[in-house]
Amino acid sequence: MSTGVKPAGKGRKVALLLLLLAVIPGAGFLFWGSQSQYGKLPYLGERETIAPGDTSYFTVPPFHFIDEDGKPFTDHDVQGKILIVDFFFTRCTSICPKMGVQMQQLQLQMDDLEYKDVLFLSHTVDPEHDTPAVLKEYATRLEADPKRWKFLTGNAADIYRQGNLGYLLSAGADSSTAENFVHSPQFVLVDKQRHIRGMYDGTNTEAMRNLMTDLKMLLYEEKHPMASASNKSRK
Repeated sequence: MSTGVKPAGKGRKVALLLLLLAVIPGAGFLFWGSQSQYGKLPYLGERETIAPGDTSYFTVPPFHFIDEDGKPFTDHDVQGKILIVDFFFTRCTSICPKMGVQMQQLQLQMDDLEYKDVLFLSHTVDPEHDTPAVLKEYATRLEADPKRWKFLTGNAADIYRQGNLGYLLSAGADSSTAENFVHSPQFVLVDKQRHIRGMYDGTNTEAMRNLMTDLKMLLYEEKHPMASASNKSRK
């Protein structure tokens, strides 16, 4: 008995097959892309494989400094925060002014609840001169929000150790330079577990755009820990 439906011709079958071959991989790409476009940030620093699929990543060590208000500021004050960290000094006339403006612009871009867990930390490498009062004035000039951007001083050796060994940056005194101090221009992105996830040239605007992109990836990780854990196990 005829159903009135004609079987598809060979040409139509070939066209349908080609269409499926084009659509299915594309859909797969979109699916896997939506799963993997976030959580790609590396874990910087030394790592140790404890067991198959279980890796211990470098973490920023505890610290104890003084903020621009003269109050103690420690690692306990940054619990549950994503950090953007740099090193500078107020008498610097080379890269520091540019770094300060870039950090200021980042702060303005993050004036939204989406970034409520992001905290900026700027450490002076010239603590003898950069007292809390000096840092307070410097912060005011940069229109820094004291709840979101802290300026830190303290014992010079502790600051340099935290820069060199804690954030994997160069930081210290150097009498061979014109300004007597050396510090990296890098901004360091640190996640809530104190893992270093990225470094960006604080004098470069394109690098700051990359930082913002990576920060959004990190925020996605924080909201989707299972996807982050899966990605982490593959690293």
